[in-house]
Amino acid sequence: MAKASEVKTGNILRFNGELTQVEEFLHRTPGNLRAFYQAKMRNVKTGKLVEYRFRTDEEVTICRVETNDYQYLYEDGDFLVVMDVTSFDQYNVPKTLFGEAVKFLKEGMNVIISFESEEPIVASMPQSVELEITYTEPAVKGDTSTSAQKYATVETGVEIRVPMFINQGDKVKVDTRTGDYIERVK
Repeated sequence: MAKASEVKTGNILRFNGELTQVEEFLHRTPGNLRAFYQAKMRNVKTGKLVEYRFRTDEEVTICRVETNDYQYLYEDGDFLVVMDVTSFDQYNVPKTLFGEAVKFLKEGMNVIISFESEEPIVASMPQSVELEITYTEPAVKGDTSTSAQKYATVETGVEIRVPMFINQGDKVKVDTRTGDYIERVK
């Protein structure tokens, strides 16, 4: 247990039995009233934002979270199997932790996962990935006068929009947060 004055932005607290990440933590001293800490915290599992006022001497539970690099190996039902790159231990991580970005995940890719007492709580992928175009329609001459786009399927099976000059077999960089084309890779 720690005092509320020891909490920092980014800490993960056990608040009302749920894990929450502190997004904003401000010390307030209103006029002739007692000082307090105003906290904005986001629930790790649901994503719901919670606001709370802590007294300066209030006891809080700061969770110990270990974050490491892992290598994605394969999919196993609703879980993804990842391997610790230093100890070679394998873990099952729920797909839901990655959100929509999971569709751009390919075998051998490095991911970052945070564990709190052997339970995975946060997972993130690189902001961009390089993927090969497996199928796209050829461009029609005359369509390239504007910034026209066409649909293309990448090696993970996802369909994205790319410029007309992209052909089958090209490698492209894709933003994993939005699914947008960034650039062609040489």
